[in-house]
Formats: sequence, structure tokens, C-alpha cells
Amino acid sequence: MEFEYKPEYTLTPEMLDLVVEITKHLTKLDHVSNLLKQPQLRRINRLRTIHSSCAIEGNTLTLEQVTAVINGKTVLAPQNEILEIKNAFEAYKLLEEINPFEIKDMLKVHGVMMKDLVHEAGRFRTHNVGIYNNKGEIAHVAPPPGNVAPLTYKLYDWVKTEKVNELIKYSIFHYEFEFIHPFNDGNGRMGRFMQSAFLSKWNPLFAYLPVETIIKERQQQYYDALAAQGSVHSTGSYKAFQDCYADGGKSNCFIVYMLTAILDSVKNIHNESGNLIKSQTAQVQKLMEVMLHTPLSAKEIADRLNIKSMASLKKNYLDPALKLGLITMTDPDKPTSNKQKYFRI
Repeated sequence: MEFEYKPEYTLTPEMLDLVVEITKHLTKLDHVSNLLKQPQLRRINRLRTIHSSCAIEGNTLTLEQVTAVINGKTVLAPQNEILEIKNAFEAYKLLEEINPFEIKDMLKVHGVMMKDLVHEAGRFRTHNVGIYNNKGEIAHVAPPPGNVAPLTYKLYDWVKTEKVNELIKYSIFHYEFEFIHPFNDGNGRMGRFMQSAFLSKWNPLFAYLPVETIIKERQQQYYDALAAQGSVHSTGSYKAFQDCYADGGKSNCFIVYMLTAILDSVKNIHNESGNLIKSQTAQVQKLMEVMLHTPLSAKEIADRLNIKSMASLKKNYLDPALKLGLITMTDPDKPTSNKQKYFRI
């Protein structure tokens, strides 16, 4: 199949304004709150991402149940839904390891994400598929299976060469990925995962920004934005997207939708991160001023803080900092060991 893959989109002032706003808030987040050094917030956001992405596809587990599953606790829920959560957690572990520009890595993630859930996990589909709307009508007939691999490889070639802002480019990729529908199942969660994977290579903060949470809150709009140009899940609210046609771009609605979701996600995390910093006591703030990335014993820390009571050090300084995920132990399995040391994360 010899052709050039040319997604249809048109840059608009609204898109460019959203890109400017996202960039501005990312700069604030990076310099003010330093999300990457807050393990507690990172873990919470990763769990939110997994919960929301699976929930969009019909998983009924609550965030509390998802957290329990990841922590190895028993949860009363359908086994396939528990497996979806476990698989997603393992897949998101790969987010920072894979090269999103390599199709073999994308297939590897699908293999982990859909392990024991579908027969062709990690492989392109071999059957025709149609996407149905909420009325049971076919809204989109995906390309035939023989075209899936060539289309996907051409889409990846386009991603590697297109000269457009990354926030816009990877939103277009997400849209086109859903149009191709490369797998029998798991296309939605893979499209969202891959957009995050691409963006996290552009800015590492995206590895822990739960954009999927915003999508879950606006799930109907997500489907509508895909459906506006005839891709997926027409829902009858087509008129809300008439302006997209005037812009002359097939994926314009979806681009604006995703940029708005990303902006709101960045704003939310900036606020949460700021609240986490504010929640630190004066003692914890003093502790962080003397902590190093190399291990220190409790005695060494007490000396640096000029504290005589080890009980006070533990209660007012070490324990709160450990709870906030600001420091960690050299031997967390033996917290009372006399050889225990602490270091800044």
C-alpha cells in the first residue's frame, strides 16, 4: 500500500491559544510545585489514570477498589474487571521505558494491557469491525484487517515527520489511531495510553498527569468529538460540532477537546500540588532543608536540626515526611532497624 498518510486538520486560533495556556501552566507546575519529586502525588495520579481509562471502557471498580487491587488486597468484583486493572497497572509501568515511536513497543503494551482478556493481545486485528452508537446503529466501519498494519505504519511515519506542535500532533495521532482501530479490543485505552506516552517524551510531567480523569468526566463529549467527523460513536449531539466543519479539518473537534482536557488536567494538578506543599508543617519544611539524596541516620538528622529528643524527631519530622512521600528509608521492610537511614527522594 503505497501512499502518503495525510490526516485532515486545520490549525485554528483556538488551538493555538490552548497550546499557549497549557505551556504556561506546565512551566508553573515544573518550577513551582515540582510534581516529579512528589511520589505520593505521582502514585495517586497514576491510580486515577488507570481507574478512569478502564472506567471509560465500562469497568465498574471504584477508585478505592482500584487502589486496593493494586495494593494486593482482596476485592469483591468481576474477575475480568480486576484483571483489567492489574493489566493496566503493569502497562503503565512501561510508560517511561518504551519508545512510543516504535510500533513493536506499542504492540508490547497492548499485549500487557489486554493479556488474558482478548485472544489477539499484542497483535493487529484479523477481522472486520464496526463501531456502534448508543442506538445500536453502525457509526463507523473500521478499515479492513489487511489495511490495518500499512495504515498504522504510515501513521507512525507521519508522527515522526510532521512539523506541528506536539500537543496538537499527538491529539491528531489519538484521533487517527481510533479511526484505524488496529485491535479487536482495547483501542480506546491504547489510544489514550499512546498519547500520554508521546507527550511524556516531550515533557516528563505527562507520565503522571491524569488526563483520563478529565476525559471520564466528559466521556460523552469524548465520543461526540470523535463522532463529529464520522469516526466513532455518533450520539445525536452532532450539531454541537458543526463549527468544526467550518474550520475544514476532519479531526479539529477532537484536537480542541483533547487540548481542553489537557489544560484542565494541568490546572487541577497545579492546585493539588500546591495544596500538598501547603500541608507540610514547619517541621517538615525544616527537615527538607537539611535532608540529602545520600542516606543520613536519625542521629545525623537530629544533629543537623539541633533536636535532642529522638521521639520528637520521629513524630514531628520523619513520620510526616515519610507519609508525604518526600523522604524514604534505606530499609523500609525494617523501619525500626538500628541501621536505618533516611534520604530525600
